[in-house]
Amino acid sequence: MGRTTWMISAGHIPLRSTGREPENTSRDELCFLNAGYREAQVEVTLFYADREPVGPYRLEIPPRRIRRVRVNNLINPEAPPLDTDYGAVIESNVPIVVQFERTDTSDAKPAMPAIMGFAT
Repeated sequence: MGRTTWMISAGHIPLRSTGREPENTSRDELCFLNAGYREAQVEVTLFYADREPVGPYRLEIPPRRIRRVRVNNLINPEAPPLDTDYGAVIESNVPIVVQFERTDTSDAKPAMPAIMGFAT
């Protein structure tokens, strides 16, 4: 179940946050489902409008598990800049499902949209 290549085109980590941290930090998250019986070796590459892509960020998703990863927490090879539009290409060695979520707490009324990635 799932696909090995996913794309996200609407990334943007808000600069501001309100409320207690870390639970109320504005963030983008990648949500992974590995319903298979083999560990998923995942590589994420971030693309920008005005600079070269950055990546790969390497992640592991255990078999028959989910994993949520804050894009804010991706550090190696470099931390993503805040308040900057980006897209992502996610590649896996086994089929997975990817959902993208944003938590924007820059306003007193937090927004939390969730979007399915585009699978190829």
